[in-house]
Amino acid sequence: MTRWYTPWLFLLPGLAVVVTFSLVPFVNMIVLAFTDATALGGGHFTGLANFQRMLDDPKFWVALRNSTLYLVGVVPPLVVLPLLIALLVRKKLPGITFFRTAFFTPVIASAVVVGLIWTWLLDSQGLVNNVLRALGWVSRPVPFLTDEWLLLVSAMLVTIWKGLGYYMIIYLAALGNVPADLHEAAQVDGAGPVRRFFAVTVPALRPTMVLVAALSAVNGFRVFSEIYLLSGGSGGPGGADTSLVMLIQQTGTGLTGNVGYASALSMVLFVVTLGLLLVTLRLNRREEAL
Repeated sequence: MTRWYTPWLFLLPGLAVVVTFSLVPFVNMIVLAFTDATALGGGHFTGLANFQRMLDDPKFWVALRNSTLYLVGVVPPLVVLPLLIALLVRKKLPGITFFRTAFFTPVIASAVVVGLIWTWLLDSQGLVNNVLRALGWVSRPVPFLTDEWLLLVSAMLVTIWKGLGYYMIIYLAALGNVPADLHEAAQVDGAGPVRRFFAVTVPALRPTMVLVAALSAVNGFRVFSEIYLLSGGSGGPGGADTSLVMLIQQTGTGLTGNVGYASALSMVLFVVTLGLLLVTLRLNRREEAL
């Protein structure tokens, strides 16, 4: 005879992991955000002092600006380009498996390896600058990794390059659910490939496009590895390209780390990320209603 607690016994290991490594740290972060805790101790209640400091901290506003610009820069390409690639690689052509693998390989590559490869490519003595000078397009190295804005754009390109294969797989799965009879009906009515794409494929994939936009937006706002590796950990010239996650890491680590202030910054990151997900949920419900 099955006891009432039997299902809970199966859930217990997973629940224990979630509570220990997710729920408890999250609650602890909220508590620490209202204290002056450091890496060495402390933890006296300070009310909203950390949030007041945040409003007066120019580094916070720079980091928030960079994370927002990053989100705006990577979301549109990661919504459109993987869809176009998915449309190409879903065709049954000789050698198409090779191209599918080539597009997906960056997804499984280590972020550190990807960062090092692109650092070597974009360095002042790297392959890209050597090619540009050999072609006579530039007379001196382009400061991809040392200019404030070029570094940010370079990091965006790395994020886009690494994410193409992941979102391509999502689109490939969604394209398989697009009714073929809709394409056939449109083709009978005289619609060409472009017209069918906008009249049939895009409307059918709107929920998937919203999902991809949400995932890429959250990942873009939480960017860390790309900027950190391309800038050598400095966050660009004078820290001008520091993202919000990088600021949290810089603030809360080390023997002199201000854990309380870093927790307050983490709360802001959580609220913005939650807001993005709620907007996505609202858009998905609207699409389902249509």
